[in-house]
Amino acid sequence: MLFSLFLTFLKIGFISFGGGYAMIPVIQREVDIHQWMSADDFNEIVTLAGTGPGPIATNCATLIGLQTSGVTGAIAATLGMVLPSLLLIILLAAFLYKWHSNKWFKSSFYGLKPIVTGFIIFAAIHFGWSGLGDVGFHISWHQIAMILIAVGAFTSIIKYKLHPFFVIVLAGGMGIVFFQ
Repeated sequence: MLFSLFLTFLKIGFISFGGGYAMIPVIQREVDIHQWMSADDFNEIVTLAGTGPGPIATNCATLIGLQTSGVTGAIAATLGMVLPSLLLIILLAAFLYKWHSNKWFKSSFYGLKPIVTGFIIFAAIHFGWSGLGDVGFHISWHQIAMILIAVGAFTSIIKYKLHPFFVIVLAGGMGIVFFQ
């Protein structure tokens, strides 16, 4: 199991691009393939990982490893997740200075922005939708509360320019009130 965790997160670390939130769908797919946990457990891990300090993808790897194989699993998954970044940063630093002014090099990064944005939007919709459960003609108070918290958080950041830290704290407090 430890080797499987390490190899899986090593692969995710090598093939994923665009930051932690863009990696969530890839991590979820691997968790589903390996049947390490239920969708609800994964959603709880993503929520917890997002509220903690540090990159969400690394936090997810650590928590998935911890839940599946204890502390050694957390270490294996975390090493697998961060090792590719460390190696790539060392290699890129050696070559980046040489290529940083190349027109094609700059253009390729502009082409990647829409893909990363799409991954983040997909993760947000998929994660939010799965938290709503079965939405049919009957909408529960929990679903309404989740929608209100999401709209309130979005509005607080966009319109009122509140710092994300305060929005997270307020949303957590609202979650305690609504979902206890």
